[in-house]
Amino acid sequence: MTIRDGEPQVNGDAETSTLTLDDGDIHVSQDGPRDAPALLLIHGSASSIRSWDQLVPLLTGSHHVIRIDLLGHGRSARPADRSYATPDQARRVGAALDRLGVEQATVVGHSSGGAVATALAEQRPDLVTALVLINAGPSLGAFIPSESAAIAPTQWPPTDEQIRQFASTGFSRAGYQVPQELLDEVRAMTLHTLTATMQGTSAYLAQQPLPDRLAVLGKPLLVIFGEDDRRWRSASAADYRIVPGAEVELLPGLGHSPILEDPPRTAAPLLAFTTIHAAAPAERRTHGG
Repeated sequence: MTIRDGEPQVNGDAETSTLTLDDGDIHVSQDGPRDAPALLLIHGSASSIRSWDQLVPLLTGSHHVIRIDLLGHGRSARPADRSYATPDQARRVGAALDRLGVEQATVVGHSSGGAVATALAEQRPDLVTALVLINAGPSLGAFIPSESAAIAPTQWPPTDEQIRQFASTGFSRAGYQVPQELLDEVRAMTLHTLTATMQGTSAYLAQQPLPDRLAVLGKPLLVIFGEDDRRWRSASAADYRIVPGAEVELLPGLGHSPILEDPPRTAAPLLAFTTIHAAAPAERRTHGG
């Protein structure tokens, strides 16, 4: 796979860059010390690296935090003639980490990003040291049918109100308002990239549930679930207990997006887990650091 670096840009403490893969440009953001353990954050469908904005400052004290816009999302390319299947998204993530020189990382996936994280661990067990899945539905049987208004093809690009209605099941905390920047990210997508990504996740789950995939990998696993999730039954988080040693943390009062609804409560179990399982960069391991 041919990858060419774009010129990196520094925005505050973040360094952003574009990696040119043979099937589309991938936007990457890096925060925190580069000699700290790598922590990769993968967003869900109809989202972007911006969904992690409030969580990142809580993680950079002890991690090299890497965020990637999946193909079709955020500032990455949105080609109509490329695959948005979950394994292909994972393959691109692995290629991006290779180009960044990251040899091992703890991988965190929110919602359908948890499926991409799982696929990455299947493809690259050498790269993934541990996984954290946040409100990632374990199987199609755990899905809660939505009553929120769908966005018709004739309504694309949608209005703010249409996006809010479409995204309403993604949040449960009383009074929470979806940030404008996230509405803008959805509007910047094409209808094809949105539907193809969602179909790709469904196909991946239909082929085999995430707990079954993870059970054979032998990777440390933390599952964080907002207890009031309106998209996936929170009781289904228990399905992950078939993974040897899996930890499951339920967050009362929060819904499908605890990374946005309450970043500090989400960060607490995540940091406790990575303190134990995060891998130091190869350079530090080699020199006994």
